[in-house]
Amino acid sequence: MKNLHFIGFLLLGLAFLLYYMLPEFSMVKLFEPISLMGILAGIGIGLIIGGIVGYVSKGTALKEEQKRKELKQLRKEKEELEKQAAELANQQPQTPVTPIENKNPQNY
Repeated sequence: MKNLHFIGFLLLGLAFLLYYMLPEFSMVKLFEPISLMGILAGIGIGLIIGGIVGYVSKGTALKEEQKRKELKQLRKEKEELEKQAAELANQQPQTPVTPIENKNPQNY
């Protein structure tokens, strides 16, 4: 919404600046129908551009928020799986590792 207002006022100010720079500038001509149409067109274009910019930025922000939530959920699941693995490792008895006997020595 801020972008919408900012671009609208920026274009409105630009229109007034360009109108003021005309050699035949007068305040009376500012309120003629052709001038008012130009001002309203500038405001309309500013609102349209601002709306598009706002829509795109909001969509980007929502996607980033969704990624953050998914990452947080994955981290939580990883911690739970690590806890379960640690519990299973503690419950299983430790068996000594015996070396594998070589039953077929001619293959070496």
